[in-house]
Amino acid sequence: MSWRKDLKSPGIQTRLPRSGPDQSGTSLWTKCINCGAILYRVEIEANFHVCLKCNYHFVMPVRKRVAMLSDPDSFEEFDAEMRSPDPLHFKDQKTYKERVQRSKKKSGELEAAIWGRATLNAQPFCFSVFVFEFMGGSMGSVVGEKVTRCFEYALENRIPAVVVSSSGGARMQEGIISLMQMAKTCSALYQMKEEGVPFISLLAHPTTGGVAASFAILGDINIAEPEALIGFAGPRVIEQTIQQKLPEGFQRAPFLLEHGMIDNIVARKDQRAYLSNIFHLLRHQIASGKLHQTS
Repeated sequence: MSWRKDLKSPGIQTRLPRSGPDQSGTSLWTKCINCGAILYRVEIEANFHVCLKCNYHFVMPVRKRVAMLSDPDSFEEFDAEMRSPDPLHFKDQKTYKERVQRSKKKSGELEAAIWGRATLNAQPFCFSVFVFEFMGGSMGSVVGEKVTRCFEYALENRIPAVVVSSSGGARMQEGIISLMQMAKTCSALYQMKEEGVPFISLLAHPTTGGVAASFAILGDINIAEPEALIGFAGPRVIEQTIQQKLPEGFQRAPFLLEHGMIDNIVARKDQRAYLSNIFHLLRHQIASGKLHQTS
């Protein structure tokens, strides 16, 4: 055995410390997984969880994301107690129930998405945010139901819907039930669009699989965070399948913007102002239901 394995860790993290309630053993310092810079954790958190050296966007805790994009204390969460079933009694190396419990402890959340109503500069909107720390933000029956209810509430109240996606795709532990969420969310979104109620989709890193293949890229306005990975299958899977080298930056936000798949790339520090401007520009169309006739 190498003598190096006996050395104690210097306390440098390969990613930001846990965002949930269990933060025992976390360091005051972290290492950027993009540029390798050693960073003070408090400074990173004050900078919206973005590297001060290279602008790399770390995974952002869901509650901090909500606070960043809404007025103080305006977010009213709905269906917070909704829990995942175990319809298949799924088990691989661990049972599905064990994985859920582990994710709850890690993230401090009960599921991989939250939703509710909020305001931004006094403009009401319906808001759903994925929790990537919970089983990779995978979409099972509960996540699909929450996103669907977000769209339905936006339609009923004629307010914009904003979904911040960060997901590995459909949740394999729920099988076909998880895949059904793709159709369900898109059906609710179609009804909303028919009535001229806007959907702004914010794509964080990563947005892949069944989430990317359903509602996430169907926004009236699709915006992405810098260098976010967006696509159905990951680059490694595609390369292994087609036995070809993919173009530089394939499936990253700049590549998608260049090829017309998204409308803009917006850094985290600018997202609040960007959304506020969209709401201001669309408020009359939202009220009259003429959004799609005038766009």
